Amino acid sequence: MSSALRSAIQQSRRSAFARSARFASTSAKAPTLKERLADLIPAEIENVKATRAAHGKKSFGPVLVDQLYGGMRGLPALIWDGSVLDAEEGIRFRGMTIPDIQKALPKAPGGSEPLPEGLFWLLVTGEVPTQEQVNALSRDWAARSSIPSFVEEILDRCPPTLHPMSQFSLAVTALNHDSAFAKAYAEGISKKDYWQPTFEDAMDLIAKLPNIAGRIFRNVYGGGKLPAIEADKDYSYNLAKLLGYADKPEFVELLRLYITIHSDHEGGNVSAHTGKLVGSALSDPFLAFGASLNGLAGPLHGLANQEVLVWLRKMQSKLGENPTDEAVREYVWSTLKAGQVVPGYGHAVLRKTDPRYMAQREFALKHLPEDPMFKLVSQVYNIVPNVLLEAGKAKNPWPNVDAHSGVLLTHYGLDQMNFYTVLFGVSRAFGVVSQLIWDRALGAPIERPKSYSTAAINKMFQDKQ
Repeated sequence: MSSALRSAIQQSRRSAFARSARFASTSAKAPTLKERLADLIPAEIENVKATRAAHGKKSFGPVLVDQLYGGMRGLPALIWDGSVLDAEEGIRFRGMTIPDIQKALPKAPGGSEPLPEGLFWLLVTGEVPTQEQVNALSRDWAARSSIPSFVEEILDRCPPTLHPMSQFSLAVTALNHDSAFAKAYAEGISKKDYWQPTFEDAMDLIAKLPNIAGRIFRNVYGGGKLPAIEADKDYSYNLAKLLGYADKPEFVELLRLYITIHSDHEGGNVSAHTGKLVGSALSDPFLAFGASLNGLAGPLHGLANQEVLVWLRKMQSKLGENPTDEAVREYVWSTLKAGQVVPGYGHAVLRKTDPRYMAQREFALKHLPEDPMFKLVSQVYNIVPNVLLEAGKAKNPWPNVDAHSGVLLTHYGLDQMNFYTVLFGVSRAFGVVSQLIWDRALGAPIERPKSYSTAAINKMFQDKQ
């Protein structure tokens, strides 16, 4: 990252912190999220105009042919406001690191992990909400949480052999039936007001995800009738209740952390970019996020934590519960020599240990330090990077978020691995829909990048050496 760009980002972070502090200290009556958003939009429209006027004709640098063939890695092509991923620093949500948000965002009574409601407020506004605002958001989502009877019927008629992510995508897409944006667009709403029904759809979508996820879980894995959402409880508690884990306070705390750190990871990953791309066609948030879920279901995106768990269990089965470091090292080498990757290690952007991994590690050290699988994860953490460096197999030999999450879920009894991506999907909705709201508020156009054929590239450069 250039020094100029890094300086600009740091200045943006300082401004965000200052704005948050100013807002928290001067607010006489706490506005709702929609009211606060309405206040922020006019100034941000002017900010974007000024940014484009000052920098619109400037170049990020050359585009390499290899980037076109290599999945557009590192190609600057998107605006994404909620989070920025730095290769050396990791993720920042509106300028705040994971430790920052763990300290600053409101907590549940008696809890120590940030409430996802607060993270959503931060993603949308760039500001840290008050406890009162977060509690109001919890109540709003609980009030919006019911799903239409026909969506319940769709899920109930799905065979239990249909993958949970396929069912999740079906249900979310079907919510389009009641889309406020689709209705408003059909009635000729002004472009400047697109954000308002988009906001309502975004709120409805997030609110309904626990009921959808809970119904899928009980239909596929058993557990009886789905209980009711509790209006006075937070989002993560209610999700845990619908999954049958409300009686495990540590699991509820884990969900609060899990949803928060999985919510957003810049805009270039498959699920985030897919949602933004589909939304740019003015597809409503239900259609856009349904597409996101289909991308998340791919084994190269949302299934990695399952692959980590399978690999660890195979290792544990072969080596026993307390393997020596040398035995683990030999097992890692055998994986590489078999032409396989070590799951959970490396990242397309990061060049350090994923801060999301570290947040989960700290949770495990606090709540389950003697868990045998956690001990193995820690042992692997101390061995794999050196092996990968020695093998020359990775630019980044450090663990990513997927190297830890499955072990935590399994510890509390949630060992249905095919369901893990559904939890990832619930989390990722927060980042995708917050950007959709801003895209509509700022009048973002439909995406239409230029493509080239291999023949066209060869012709373009045939006389250039």
